[in-house]
Amino acid sequence: MTEQTRASLPGGYTWSGEKISKEDRVVLRELAFQVADITSQPSQEKKRKLWYEHNALKPTRPVIFCDPENGWNEIITSGDLRCKGGLAREWERRLRKEIFWGKSMGDDRVVEPYFDLPYVHTESDWGMRERKIGGEDGGSYRWDPPLKSYQDMDKLHFPQIVVDYEATQQIFSQAQEIMGDILEVRIKGVWWWTLGMTWTLINLRGLEQIMYDVYDHPQELHQLMAFLRDGHLAKLDFLEQNGLLSLNNDNTYVGSGGFGFTHELPQPDFSGEVRTKDMWGFAESQETVGFSPQLFEEFIFPYQYPLLDRFGLNCYGCCEPLNKRWEVVKKFPRLRRISVSPWADRKDMARKLENRYIFSMKPNPAYLAVPHLDEDFIRQELRKDLEITRDCIVEVIMKDNNTIGHNPQNVICWCKIAQEEAERVSR
Repeated sequence: MTEQTRASLPGGYTWSGEKISKEDRVVLRELAFQVADITSQPSQEKKRKLWYEHNALKPTRPVIFCDPENGWNEIITSGDLRCKGGLAREWERRLRKEIFWGKSMGDDRVVEPYFDLPYVHTESDWGMRERKIGGEDGGSYRWDPPLKSYQDMDKLHFPQIVVDYEATQQIFSQAQEIMGDILEVRIKGVWWWTLGMTWTLINLRGLEQIMYDVYDHPQELHQLMAFLRDGHLAKLDFLEQNGLLSLNNDNTYVGSGGFGFTHELPQPDFSGEVRTKDMWGFAESQETVGFSPQLFEEFIFPYQYPLLDRFGLNCYGCCEPLNKRWEVVKKFPRLRRISVSPWADRKDMARKLENRYIFSMKPNPAYLAVPHLDEDFIRQELRKDLEITRDCIVEVIMKDNNTIGHNPQNVICWCKIAQEEAERVSR
């Protein structure tokens, strides 16, 4: 069995037992105090209340969130970091992001008085792993899918998770010692981004190949999707049975944009042990954007359904335009947050979603990938989209940025314009 070490910390850092130096501790405490000061401001509670109402489908002004993603590397550069040790630098970067969100960004994200740590763990692959070609420094890549023939499916197995509780506790103890009197240090497991499975499917089989498989090998493709479904269900069982799940009804990022603030979760019978039904779930299928609605319903929908059926509330979609497959997607259980990508028909989705779902609007990230924003164009586009969605429950999510034109002012300016247009449309 080959093993894949999951990053125990954001940024891909893998802990190797290091201790944080006295000098780095001073830097981290200084930054933690700045975060704590932000969290105590009344504006944070106002934002928190906005998200609760928004997620409950109450009419509010459109909610604004900006995550520059890869653009963070142009906001907080390696040269900006003062810490020397690897673990300390990862924590410093996290704290500086919170400070930027709280002092500069200007969106509706809440800065919380917590410092959350994931479990240190390893997770095996599915018995095969794709070979990536390229991709250095966040660039583009292609891959060589390993499942060349369905006759090799017997080589596949479900991934196995092994948690290193001792390492997790050691990291927690360091964070508690350094920042525990300033921020609440918590272990909070986030074990997946999506349960959509089709990312795993194309890594194993190849994007172009699955387009052929629906015609040339339909039964085998069904068998593979059933295997991936069962593997994901087994993962959820393992996490639930071992007490490794954490509630995401708070400032946890859920779906492909937005936060989990809701009073509808956990379930009324919740007694402290987190179950999947106490949580938000999420799936998407960007990789099958070339499938017709009929093919999506045959090959993807029935395998995603049992996964989403385990959750109390669900999000669906990312970059794929959902308007053409909405009649299928709307059959998923307990849907609440629906992604409307830059490539979706906004008017059609507004008619379909009305005020019965969260309209998670994604502007085109390319608008920010320039040295200086075209502010008039940004405002015009946002105004047009917000007028189209005036009767919907709207959040505007700027994400998927590979670059922000090496100009941090781009995100600040975008948030300012988005907030102004949100206020205008809600009058």
